[in-house]
Amino acid sequence: MSYPSYLKLYETGELAERAATAWEVLRHCTICPQNCRCDRTAGKTGVCHSGTEAIVASWNVHRREEPPISGTRGAGTIFFGYCQARCTYCQNFSLSQGGLGHRVGPERLADMMLYLQKKRCHNLDLVTPTHFVPQILAALVIACEKGLRLPLVYNCAGYENLETLKLLDGVVDVYLPDAKYSDNKKALRTSKMPRYVDHNQASLREMYRQVGPLEVDDEGIARRGILIRHLVMPEDVSGTREVLRWIAEELGPDTPVSLMDQYFPAWKAVNDPVLNRRLSWAEYKTALDALDEFNFTAGFVQEDLVEVDTTSDT
Repeated sequence: MSYPSYLKLYETGELAERAATAWEVLRHCTICPQNCRCDRTAGKTGVCHSGTEAIVASWNVHRREEPPISGTRGAGTIFFGYCQARCTYCQNFSLSQGGLGHRVGPERLADMMLYLQKKRCHNLDLVTPTHFVPQILAALVIACEKGLRLPLVYNCAGYENLETLKLLDGVVDVYLPDAKYSDNKKALRTSKMPRYVDHNQASLREMYRQVGPLEVDDEGIARRGILIRHLVMPEDVSGTREVLRWIAEELGPDTPVSLMDQYFPAWKAVNDPVLNRRLSWAEYKTALDALDEFNFTAGFVQEDLVEVDTTSDT
């Protein structure tokens, strides 16, 4: 087991200071780029529909993340309810839009972290954590006091506020962000995230500055660094080639990208004239070609579409 970054901050008292600073932001919330500026400590809510309690849909061993995250013993995944986005095609809409889950305080959230450590998970994999950063930091302080030693994975949409990310500098070991779109208008139409591309690119730069390229141990388990996810979408709504070009040129082609093919029309997308179908093999093959074009040397691909789609490559 590696020595996670946040323990150094805990030992100096800085982790508690950051938790207190983050909690104050809830009084005029700018935790994410939606900048709702509502007082979440007074029961008011913004886009994320969340107050001071974290909402946890599930916490358990997860074995279907990328190999450096799941490894052989699984990731200790905590799925948070609600989200700062409104993706019309979200496959977990009951969580992200419906807020399915348990409302918990920092003490209970800390207990969940410790439970996953007892399950011998490789890491704590925090899924959709952005709007609960203050609660997570508060829970970490408590969990550290009780012996938490797992590396922290920040599994997010890549739509982050830079001031919030700076509070996480030296706390997060592995960033697992999305790079969803290359076009702001399409991001706004399908995910209701204003200026997504601008915020996403600034976030990826900051994450890379904090942790650098992905580092793995002798067993191939991620210990530090960034791994970027990109979901290929029908009719190139995601702008895949431009997303990959930007990553290669700005962060380097050695930055691992997980190129995902599992799009299907969930939730509101079933009635969308563009998004109401599965991704085709030809569309995913075009994305794979872009990986080659920009000389990516690391990452993960999924070619299971071959089994369900016989569309010609031409």
